[in-house]
Amino acid sequence: MSEAAEYNRAGQIARSTIIVMASFAAAKAISLLQTVIIARAFGISAEYDAFVAANRLPEIIFNLIAGGAIAFAFIPVFTGFLAKNDTKTAWKVASHVANTVFLVTLIVSAVVFVLAPSLVSTSIAPGFAPETQAQTADMMRILLVGTILFSISGMITGILQGYQRFLLPALAPIMYDLGILFGVLFLIRPFGIYGLALGAVLGAALHLIIQLPGLFRVGVRWTPRFGWNDKNFRAVLVLFLPRALDLALVSFSALVITNILSRLGEGATSAYDWGWRIMQIPETLIGTAMGIVIFPTLAALSSLGDLDGKRSAFSGSIRFILVLTIPSAMLLIASGRPLLGLLEGGAFDQSATDLVYSALLFFSIGIVVHSVLEIVARSFYADKDTLTPLIVAVGGATVNIGIALVFSGVLTGTASPESVGVLAFSNTLGVTFEVVAMFIILRRRWGSVDENHLAKTTVKTLAASLIMALVVTALHAGFGVVGLSGTSFVQAVILVATEVIIGLLVFIGAAYLVQLGEVKIFITQSVQKLRSFLPHREAQTAA
Repeated sequence: MSEAAEYNRAGQIARSTIIVMASFAAAKAISLLQTVIIARAFGISAEYDAFVAANRLPEIIFNLIAGGAIAFAFIPVFTGFLAKNDTKTAWKVASHVANTVFLVTLIVSAVVFVLAPSLVSTSIAPGFAPETQAQTADMMRILLVGTILFSISGMITGILQGYQRFLLPALAPIMYDLGILFGVLFLIRPFGIYGLALGAVLGAALHLIIQLPGLFRVGVRWTPRFGWNDKNFRAVLVLFLPRALDLALVSFSALVITNILSRLGEGATSAYDWGWRIMQIPETLIGTAMGIVIFPTLAALSSLGDLDGKRSAFSGSIRFILVLTIPSAMLLIASGRPLLGLLEGGAFDQSATDLVYSALLFFSIGIVVHSVLEIVARSFYADKDTLTPLIVAVGGATVNIGIALVFSGVLTGTASPESVGVLAFSNTLGVTFEVVAMFIILRRRWGSVDENHLAKTTVKTLAASLIMALVVTALHAGFGVVGLSGTSFVQAVILVATEVIIGLLVFIGAAYLVQLGEVKIFITQSVQKLRSFLPHREAQTAA
């Protein structure tokens, strides 16, 4: 592929990613507002422990049936037919998969609804007090309604992304967060912690509704049949089963970690979740956004047998992730404590802040590998290989669970809430294992993954990020000298805003200094996207 063609593709991917990132940024802004209110209402308490645990199984059901598993199996097949202009077959497959997904989700959710109390007490949170276990089971039953709605909405997301329509699927998380925000603002007072669960169900309904216009716009052709004997449905099923087992391993790891957390003492589950929530902000904005944009492209290129195109798209997306996640991780570590002060607004005491920051510290290190995994795993799925990621996931789960069990103190009877950082670190190491293993396998299959270019980008990004980290650390120390410790809300706002803005400016300057081209492309595309609105506005003014 020529350098000009590669640049054009990088620009196109960057523009699409900017759109998705902007939508995700709006969703995360709403999510941050939720976080502030929830933190001040519940802190790291038994009630919030119950909500976190209650959400585990409904989330797993969605991921295994209607979310990650079916999306990664469905999109390559669906996109393959679209790439060959066979829309009739594409919609036939979509109907068969959607009908089956809804039926299976409904049945599984009904079974979990009935068995919720025993599942909580024996498997999910055996370390909780009996009253907290009962609260967990009640909220789980409420959240299952949202899971059923997501089974429909998730399929619509896959269909629209297959058509390269990213805007409405990107807006859907905003609607979901608005539903939760409604619960936070108006339902917590009358219903307590149950208001969060009710808000999540409302958000799931909004997540579905916002995407319906897009479904009609692409010309939906739904048929009320299961088509279990159709060869194309079976092709999706063949891809689905390994991916489902892969996610089952991830879900099993999450359940084991939740089980361990319930034995560390009150607040450990909440602290772990707060650290995860904050880490997910940059990971979603960068890794998930790029993964969503690049997956249909990789699937289409794979269907057409364009190996050079796949290498180019893969390398470009990974480099994009590296130049954004490495500085994000360093900035989050450096400014983590004032950020927590800004979010919790005095709801945490010093011990609670230490617990959350210990989880955040090790999750921050994992921002890079979690984001890179979004691309590396999708490269296998685009090639219609869901078995290899499953095999690699076994190793990742073993690393994660093994380290968590050995070093948390659960096996020796010395467990305490302070071990929450160990569990966050075990998660990061497990994902790191998966990324490295899949990189090696992919390089052997494709002959090259443009590793020299990736290495240069990594070194340059680390250099620019280290410069930024040194400046932010010095700035933080200077604030301490003048008495700005971030202990109050106003001080936290000043510290976080100043450190983030100056840190980003220093990184951009350093990136230009070391000639980090990916930053130039991203900034150029962002400026062009903003300028695209100006002619229209100027025309309106002239009129």
